[in-house]
Amino acid sequence: MLIPNLGVGGAQRVFRDHSAMLGEHYRVVDVAFNATGAGAFASGNPLLTLDVAGGGGPLDKLLNLRRRVAVLRRIKRASGARLCISHMPGADYVNLLSTDGERTVAVVHGSKQGDRNIRGLSGILQNRVLQPLLYRRADRVVAVSRDIEHELIGFGVAPPKVLTINNFFDDEAIRAASAVPLAPAEKAIFGADPVLANTGRLHPQKNHVGLIEVFAQLRRQRPVRLVILGDGELRETLVSRAEELGLSTWAAWRDGALAPGHDLYLLGSRPNPFQWLAHADLFVFSSSWEGFPLALCEAMICGLPVVSTDCRTGPREILAPDTGTPLRPIATTEPAEYGLLMPLLDAASPPSAATAWVDALGRLLDDPAGRRRLGMAARDRMQDFTRDRIAGQWLGLVADLLASSRSTLVK
Repeated sequence: MLIPNLGVGGAQRVFRDHSAMLGEHYRVVDVAFNATGAGAFASGNPLLTLDVAGGGGPLDKLLNLRRRVAVLRRIKRASGARLCISHMPGADYVNLLSTDGERTVAVVHGSKQGDRNIRGLSGILQNRVLQPLLYRRADRVVAVSRDIEHELIGFGVAPPKVLTINNFFDDEAIRAASAVPLAPAEKAIFGADPVLANTGRLHPQKNHVGLIEVFAQLRRQRPVRLVILGDGELRETLVSRAEELGLSTWAAWRDGALAPGHDLYLLGSRPNPFQWLAHADLFVFSSSWEGFPLALCEAMICGLPVVSTDCRTGPREILAPDTGTPLRPIATTEPAEYGLLMPLLDAASPPSAATAWVDALGRLLDDPAGRRRLGMAARDRMQDFTRDRIAGQWLGLVADLLASSRSTLVK
């Protein structure tokens, strides 16, 4: 199994879970481009690194790609690999260019159309030319969301090659972690005022700026608090924007002891975010694009009612599975079976999008029975994504591919 790195991230967590699950049935070797973050999501299987430098100009990148392909091909031969599963585009390139008779699977974790980092001529070349050509070399391309599968087919990847296998979750472990009590000082911030919660990297994709702006409008109307768990490059941007909006803000990387009475809590990364979610009243998910979002699903496992942007891809499939993707972004609140789907909060969104969010959050905060109903529905929905159920799909795919290769390497 191949991934660029094992640092903190959703794809890395999925990689770890898949490797551990497949390692119960096959001999699995994890391979990363480098050892960065290798301890964060260790699967328990052997780990090798390509140890080829990255970065530089276009020529450097091309030469590094060539070196990585050569090193991975040697690793495949030395290990007798009959199947290589890659996660994330850079790893897909190296996997599919280093084939030596083994079967190959590329796992696509994020929306290609929604990703704001894929734009202009470069984006067109990646989505319409390079990746379709490359994915033709794969035996299977696995999308973590049904809408990613549709995107890939729309970009020219042959439909028989593509299938959807959603991410899976250890719901029992998450619920057990959510039951761990907070320290008294931590619990004190969940006082008489209702609390909205969000978890995720402090990254433009997650659009915490848009969420904080909506929260500021809501806070002017009623007592309410917002707790954000996660860290990243936008630390100071979020603090600055919150304080510009007049929000009393506590930030883990800046302030001293945790204290009640603030409007916004930027708690940074916490080893057990679920014990914090357990005390919240609502989970608010503001991403501009996704794949199959782990944070949203984990909040649902904790029994939280969820309010989410209808971004590409994942939230609609999770919250309104019987509906199709609309041709245009929604402009108003869409009640769904397992939560609320909301307009995007991007700079291009009209002011009515933020108004819809404020109104919807206010109605839910005034409706304890409605929150309980949505929370129970959310927890029930997550039974469709348990480890046992989704692992069976992966084991079936791997068995089919290995059955046509020279050796199955079954333990």
